[in-house]
Amino acid sequence: MSQSPAHSALSSLSAHSVPTNGPLAAPPGARHRMAAVPGGGRIHLVEQGTGPLVLLVHGFPEGWYSWRHQLPALAAAGYRAVAVDVRGYGRSSKPGAVADYRMLAHVADNAGVVHALGERTATVVGHDWGATIAAHSALLRPDVFTAAALLGVPYTPREGTPPTEVFGALGGAEEFYVGYFQRPGRAEAEIEADVRGWLAGFYASLSADTMAGPETDPGPERGSASGPGSRHRPGAARNGGGGPYFVPEGGRMADRFVVGTLPGWLSESELDAIAGEFERTGLTGALNRYRNVDRDWADLAAWDGAPLRVPSLFVGGELDASAAWLAPAIEAFPRTVPDLRGSHLLPGCGHWVQQERPEEVNRLLVGWLANL
Repeated sequence: MSQSPAHSALSSLSAHSVPTNGPLAAPPGARHRMAAVPGGGRIHLVEQGTGPLVLLVHGFPEGWYSWRHQLPALAAAGYRAVAVDVRGYGRSSKPGAVADYRMLAHVADNAGVVHALGERTATVVGHDWGATIAAHSALLRPDVFTAAALLGVPYTPREGTPPTEVFGALGGAEEFYVGYFQRPGRAEAEIEADVRGWLAGFYASLSADTMAGPETDPGPERGSASGPGSRHRPGAARNGGGGPYFVPEGGRMADRFVVGTLPGWLSESELDAIAGEFERTGLTGALNRYRNVDRDWADLAAWDGAPLRVPSLFVGGELDASAAWLAPAIEAFPRTVPDLRGSHLLPGCGHWVQQERPEEVNRLLVGWLANL
């Protein structure tokens, strides 16, 4: 006997045994679930509230927990808020092949989660890599993802040059971090030798209250010596130089990190728990997203230059280097995101926008959602 759609959707969800207390516990009223997605994988998610579905997609190196402030706020505003662990992270599936982390797979995962939850459509919200995944989810599947909010990283349409060629031209004698991540095993060797210390340095180096001062910023040839990304607060960066995004020849990415401090949005116990997840999983799944940029470029040839047409929102941090590097993408929004309903650069905010400024981000998200 065939199953009803509702029964079929419910059968693809299961409860998940995770700690019920501690820093990575679900917020009060939320619950952990597992969703089966096409291809045999499973996506771990944390769900709170009832109403229209809002799917929250994290970036690197984070997890569902980066949305801990948004889950209760969206639920209180009348939405079904669902924060996922992207494939390769946390308790979601971690396929072995690099190609399994291409953009098309992430879009399929997101659509699979929506259907597993018994829904037909959702609004998708993403931060960092999650913003790019959210944008492409709405670009490729506007029938499922009817609106998109992008945090930190603006939508940039596919263009005519493979991304690794673009990244390879940055930095002169030094290596841009995306290029540094390309060779399997190299970045893992650096990060996994001291996961907690590496994460602490990376989080602090990109946070407004702890990032290094302009004397350690990349020079003008790297695109961030002027504009929002240059107005950094003072900090204690190791070895100065080109900042945390460029790797000196023979060196490590962490050689330029801020050390000896944590940003105000992150406690020691939270860092312990986040680091524990990455110590358990390793970093390969997370880094494999970067290793697919040229594959994505080939996969998305049919969408070359395509605008993102769903109702959209952009929220970034004024002190996030991405706001400077990708300033042309923000300026191009009237052409590339024709139904943009808000674009905000938060003063005094760094890269981790929804964690650094949760109340302001929640207000912007809820206001935007209410007017869709």
